[in-house]
Amino acid sequence: MIYKSMVGIRFSETDMAGHVNNTSYFIYLEEARGKFFRDLFHSQENTLGRFILASTKCDFISQAYFGQNLLIETTISKIGTSSFTFSHRVYVEGTDQLVAASEAVVVHFNYERQKSEALPSEWRMMLEDYVKKGVNL
Repeated sequence: MIYKSMVGIRFSETDMAGHVNNTSYFIYLEEARGKFFRDLFHSQENTLGRFILASTKCDFISQAYFGQNLLIETTISKIGTSSFTFSHRVYVEGTDQLVAASEAVVVHFNYERQKSEALPSEWRMMLEDYVKKGVNL
């Protein structure tokens, strides 16, 4: 199942070349993940602050500019014991222009113990249901 979110490009997110600065994409992707968490785990308030970003990468395919809107398509590509992987594809809204492709690994983390922990079974089931059954968010 693909989770879709939108982001508008602000002038402050562009650079001297006139296109979106590479660092801005990581903010857009974080926003998309935040919306995903909010919508999937809406009844699980104690998930807030329980995940940390362990790894992220972004391949820049084409340019985007101030005033455009970006469509971010997000999927879960892997569910591990204590982590799962987001795959993102960023398009200029209303087109098939792929702007960026990204992956991010988030880990269920215990801040008191300062180490990762297995995903709680209820959260794992929610993620698996989303991936397998296409649960609508």
